[in-house]
Amino acid sequence: MKTIDRLIEILSDERGEPVPVLTEENKPRYFRALVNVRMPKAASKEFLQIQDEYLREELRRKGITDIADLKPVAPDIYLWQGDITTLKCDGIVNAANSQLLGCFCPNHGCIDNAIHTFAGVQLRLECAEIMKAQKVEEATGNAKITKAYNLPCKYVLHTVGPIVCGSLMQKNEIELSNCYRSCLELADKNKLQSIAFCCISTGEFHFPNERAAQIAVQTVAEHKRQTGSKIKVIFNVFKDYDYEIYAKLLGTNE
Repeated sequence: MKTIDRLIEILSDERGEPVPVLTEENKPRYFRALVNVRMPKAASKEFLQIQDEYLREELRRKGITDIADLKPVAPDIYLWQGDITTLKCDGIVNAANSQLLGCFCPNHGCIDNAIHTFAGVQLRLECAEIMKAQKVEEATGNAKITKAYNLPCKYVLHTVGPIVCGSLMQKNEIELSNCYRSCLELADKNKLQSIAFCCISTGEFHFPNERAAQIAVQTVAEHKRQTGSKIKVIFNVFKDYDYEIYAKLLGTNE
């Protein structure tokens, strides 16, 4: 039995559902959907072994980018366009929700969904244990750190960005700045040498892209100036539009 078939079989058995007839093309999407809706709980040794092999092979197939191969645009500052789940550095930042359990919407395009999918089911379980101990939802602007499991990075920093409803308010800007500051402080505390930030709150949370980028760059600069931190910071973007914004702010045309 092929790896993907066995993974789908185990997850379907967990749900008490028969395995549907799937084309080879649809199997990865169906596996991802099953993982996305799976509640946080322990998995069998067999499942974890097969899942880990499968996810690491998928990441190798997509191609891994090492921070060591990137060229800084300023001292300790990088701009990189690509899939953050394929980035090899000490920590990547996840734009999480207040439950901190990942996205439960099957095959959703958000970064929270991608990170939890390719890290493996272990990540949701660790997040659930953190939230169980905390007993309340994660506050906007705060951050937590977890292992990265099957991702090429070492850690994932989860932060809850502000949700913009209607006009952008000063409160939203302060909360977004707090997201970047909380992650940087947590990274320094855990002795991370590098961190990659996604465009927090600019997707489903509707924070204006250009203002979000301005706050990101400003907060990182302030943190490094005030603390003397030598952490390497990667501004990770996925869309061309965001790349152009950051390139202008950072003074690079590359």
